[in-house]
Amino acid sequence: MSLTIPTVNLAAIGPELALTVGALILLLLSLGRYRRSTGLLLAVALGSLAVAFALVIAAWKAPVEAFAGSVALDRFAVGFSLAILSAATLTVLLSLNELERSYLLLADYYGLVLFATVGMLFLASATSLVMVFVGLETLSISLYVLAGQRRTQASSLEAALKYFLLGAFATGFFLYGVALIYGATGTLQLREIGTYVGTHGIFGSPLFAFGVLLLLIGFGFKIAVVPFHMWTPDVYQGAPTPVSGFMAAGSKAAAFAALVRIVFVAVGPTVVNWTALLWVLAVLTMFVGNVLAVVQDNVKRMLAYSSIAHAGYILVAIVAANDLTNSSVIFYVLTYTFMNVGAFGVLSALASRDKEALDVHELSGVGYQKPLLGLAMAIFMFSLAGVPPTAGFMAKFYVFSAAVKAGYIWLAILGVVAAMISVYYYLRVVVYLYMREPDGETTAWPRLVPAVGVALGVAVLAILGMGVWPGSVMGMLRQAAALL
Repeated sequence: MSLTIPTVNLAAIGPELALTVGALILLLLSLGRYRRSTGLLLAVALGSLAVAFALVIAAWKAPVEAFAGSVALDRFAVGFSLAILSAATLTVLLSLNELERSYLLLADYYGLVLFATVGMLFLASATSLVMVFVGLETLSISLYVLAGQRRTQASSLEAALKYFLLGAFATGFFLYGVALIYGATGTLQLREIGTYVGTHGIFGSPLFAFGVLLLLIGFGFKIAVVPFHMWTPDVYQGAPTPVSGFMAAGSKAAAFAALVRIVFVAVGPTVVNWTALLWVLAVLTMFVGNVLAVVQDNVKRMLAYSSIAHAGYILVAIVAANDLTNSSVIFYVLTYTFMNVGAFGVLSALASRDKEALDVHELSGVGYQKPLLGLAMAIFMFSLAGVPPTAGFMAKFYVFSAAVKAGYIWLAILGVVAAMISVYYYLRVVVYLYMREPDGETTAWPRLVPAVGVALGVAVLAILGMGVWPGSVMGMLRQAAALL
């Protein structure tokens, strides 16, 4: 029996290694007298993220594959990795607001953010179900702890516990599906599974078909599609506000990266057999998310239900399964990262040690009292609603165009109707910002921390830039999508 030693090329996991080294340095600093040195801790976190950015961008021209084909830092992975790293960078900066600085142990916190990002990057580049599982667990374990960072607040601990229990439940479904797929195909490599499917068909083995169904259920929990969305509002409301944005954007981007690769590489030629199921999931997710968001007064819960609806929009592109699918999904994920993390960032910037403005009524008059934050929040709301010329409009245009091109006219129409419902609750926030007088005495809002201002400014510029000049971004993403 010959033993084949897989090729070890550390360049394929270079971004993950950079973040891991940064996280370990942060943990070491937490043991010494530098654990309260905010400037040093921020420099280490941002430095490791900058190195990861550089390595990811370098892979655009020189894609790398290693570890017996289990990891591929190709252009497809690069597109999603840029969204993930952007979410992590914005989260690091937004966490320096007045409220979070009052209780966070920044060294441990930044370390967990970097470890979670490592898991997300593994999901984006995984070409084996084993690596998908490694990425999911690395991501999930870190997020369980991040959700409970407010150790003295019952809602935060409740959020962490709920996320842990349902996350473990989803992992069980995923692992069982992996086991069934391996039993049917004898491999865990996505390309080899695709070869099996091309020969036998997806229903050639009931074991394989059931395994794929269990994988979809596991991913359904991670990306919060209906009916696997129950945990999302409570967890997002209880977790620290920057962490909520990180979970909503980063983890969704990573999970969709893995799902798209599995659908188009492993299931591939038979994806049409799953169209009806994905069609129903997309419609349910869009409408349930938007309808439930309408009745929310708590802005974090509203954004949580909104994130469910956005998962439905992305599923519309996956249902289309054509040449526009992958590029439109990556564009949507990039856009969603900036506008969603930005919206949560404004809420965190308005929070003080004594009060956190989470109810929409508490935002009355903020547009005049804090002009920059009000303007930023308005732009994020317009983009989430899909109002031109923001990137949110172009993102919806591309995913619905993919559906129309594939002949799913009714799906695109239902998507537009669902998006129109969302306009109400997004613009409601803008109305309170600029058209409502504050109740009682004027609130003394905290001073805007420079790091938070930089993060919000970058998010605003990205949304406007991608909205006004979307062609150049989509041109690059089409090159990335062509790999699948």
